[in-house]
Amino acid sequence: MGTVVDDAASVEFHAFFERHYTELARLAHLLTGEADAADDLAADALLALWHRWDRVRAADHPVAYARGVVANLARTRIRGAVRERRRIALFWSQREERTENPDVAGVVDVQDALRRLPFRKRACVVLRHAFDLSEKDTALALGVSVGTVKSQTSKGIAELQRLLGTQQASQRVHAAMARTGQAAGRDR
Repeated sequence: MGTVVDDAASVEFHAFFERHYTELARLAHLLTGEADAADDLAADALLALWHRWDRVRAADHPVAYARGVVANLARTRIRGAVRERRRIALFWSQREERTENPDVAGVVDVQDALRRLPFRKRACVVLRHAFDLSEKDTALALGVSVGTVKSQTSKGIAELQRLLGTQQASQRVHAAMARTGQAAGRDR
């Protein structure tokens, strides 16, 4: 159900929006260095302000409050970008190996079985067995604990063994994903 909005509050917010949107977008641009993201961050900040407009308009310095929201959103965006760069660095730092005469049917079977796993289990299995990342590097890439990587990898391999009908599921995943990763690496 929608909320009934006070007309005066709506007019007041609209005036605040018109007066400060450009300044907030400029702040976002200067904080992130991304012109494309600036408008989005300013809009997200103003949306958050609208949801708390009664608190914002009662504040001593509503513009300062708005700037703080933009700064927090920019910080979150920068942290996300840093995490993404770390993940990419982990993936691309692996050496490339070539395989002669790949088992195409095996690759297809493994890829199908992997698609059936929930994301976290799939990600742990792929990072550990296809990219040969350590438990610590996998945890860093996924933003989870090492214990989570251990349990999700173990459960993922057990599920793959059930799906593939073999006790050598981790070796098949490793071999199949190594071949797939090489093809993807050569295309880029």
